[in-house]
Formats: sequence, structure tokens, C-alpha cells
Amino acid sequence: MANANPTPLMPHATAAWLVDNTGLTFAQIAEFCGIHILEVQAIADETAATKYTGRDPVRAHELTMEEIEKGQNNPEYKLKMSVQGQDTIRRTRGPRYTPVSKRQDKPDGIAWILKNHPEVSDGAIGKLIGTTRNTINAIRERSHWNSANIVPKDPVTLGLCSQRELDALVAKAAKKAGIKAPEDSRFEGDREALIEELRAERTAAAEARAAEEAEAGDEA
Repeated sequence: MANANPTPLMPHATAAWLVDNTGLTFAQIAEFCGIHILEVQAIADETAATKYTGRDPVRAHELTMEEIEKGQNNPEYKLKMSVQGQDTIRRTRGPRYTPVSKRQDKPDGIAWILKNHPEVSDGAIGKLIGTTRNTINAIRERSHWNSANIVPKDPVTLGLCSQRELDALVAKAAKKAGIKAPEDSRFEGDREALIEELRAERTAAAEARAAEEAEAGDEA
């Protein structure tokens, strides 16, 4: 699932806008935003842990209307970020910002990575979670001030990063360490079923629109 392509500065907010304002498939939105398709589904169903305010990627110069139209006309088309949007992200790239409401979850996310992926370097964890080497080391050595209450939890579930970001990090660390990266197939069955369901819904909607247009033409 790792993807080296650039993603929007605010992926979840961008996904929320695309869900509300375009006819793109959830798979296309997930691919462009660098998040899991089930995260897009949760945003659309308003069951996500956080309510996101949509961020217009067109106004942010990350995506053009032409690209959106291409995607709407072809469900298999992969959206491409505009050059200007890529430049903006490169200029603003720095330590990951974590909302205040999520910061208390960082130790649990760090502990999960240390437990399940010891091959990942402290520097890489720091960039992914937005923390310091001292904090990581304290959690590893259980000298952290809140060690008694730290419980390893998947950072994706906690909302500290996307599944794609975590997969890319683990794959890179595994390659460097000369080990085979584990394959995460937790959502594959759900993903395929969801994609098929969405395609069927869109096909049905298109056929309904065509029938309405034909009926309107006959009346005229």
C-alpha cells in the first residue's frame, strides 16, 4: 500500500471536501489523499472519530477541476496533484503537527511501533508521530513519567497517522534491515467488497439519471 506520490497537506479534510463536492469514487479519493478507503467511507458516513471540515484542494492549488472531471469520467483514473500543490507541500514540510486532543495518545502509538516493528528507527518514529528521541527512548526503557498507563495501540487507529504512511515506514525500515515487510491484509476483503458495492451504486445511479434524461426528452 505504500505510495511515494505527494498527498494533500490536510488529507482527511481534503477527502471530506471531495466526498461532499465531487462524484469521485472512494477508492480515487483514498488514493489521492493517501488514506485508507475505509477512512473515506467513515468520513462519508460521518462515523469517523473526528468531524472534518472540508478543505477545497482546488482553491489550495493541489488539484485542478480538469483532474476532478477526468476522475469522474473514469473510475479507474488516478488523480494527479498539481505542480504548484507539490511545491507548497515541499515548502511547508516539517515536524508533524498533532492536534492537542490527540497528543495524549502519542505514547500509546509509539509503544505499539516499538513492540511490533523494532526495526523502525527512532528518527523515523519521531517524524511519523511528531515526537522526540528522548520521549521514544523513555517509553522503550519504561522511564516515561506515565509508563504505568501506556498501552500499545495502533497509531492508525488512534488517528496519529494514516495506514499508508505506516505501511511505507515499515516497508522502508524492513528493506534497510534486510527483512521481509509483513503484509497487512486486515482490510482487503472489506476493501474489495466496498469497492464493488460502490461501483454498483454508481452504475445504478448513472442508469437512473440516463432513464430520467430519456424520459424528459420524450416529454419534450
